[in-house]
Amino acid sequence: ETSTKVLHQLVDAPDKGIPDEVLKGAKCIAVVPNLLKGGFIFAGKHGRGVATCRLPNHTWSAPAFFVISGGSWGAQIGVESIDLVMVVMNDEGMRHLMSDKFQIGGSVSAAAGPVGRNAAADTSWKADTEILTYSRSKGLFAGIDLGGSVVEADKDSTVALYGKDDSTRSILDGGVHAPAVADPFLAEVRHIK
Repeated sequence: ETSTKVLHQLVDAPDKGIPDEVLKGAKCIAVVPNLLKGGFIFAGKHGRGVATCRLPNHTWSAPAFFVISGGSWGAQIGVESIDLVMVVMNDEGMRHLMSDKFQIGGSVSAAAGPVGRNAAADTSWKADTEILTYSRSKGLFAGIDLGGSVVEADKDSTVALYGKDDSTRSILDGGVHAPAVADPFLAEVRHIK
């Protein structure tokens, strides 16, 4: 439910929303409501999210759950909660998302995505970036750097929803039927094209 609200709010934000052209080209969409980031000199970030990928028949897969976490050090202080949407733009990014674990900034490139309805004119985001990120923060930090963050399957949430530990790949490939509780999230994804 929370992921559905976050996705709706970030897509429909006036003049700051995710451009339609980005959404139309998305291979997968991942949402992390309430990614927590905090620290004093040493900082950490942690959140749980849900992802879905576009299937060959132009529908979307059942949701797969994941955990994102990481740390950093340097001149930093504060606490914030971030609503994060990651838009996977190419097959390589989709392949990484379907794995059980990957690191952003290592083998996977991520960059802040263009915002607003006029962002389609700027095509620099189309280059080789695998994941475009969109965030809204509530707190004292500014922005978010996902470099070094590890994304891995959330087996506990998967078992809770599906009754067994299905692999991320089998869920995002369309091999697992989405339960009724996932309907609002998938309806929101379908709404954006």
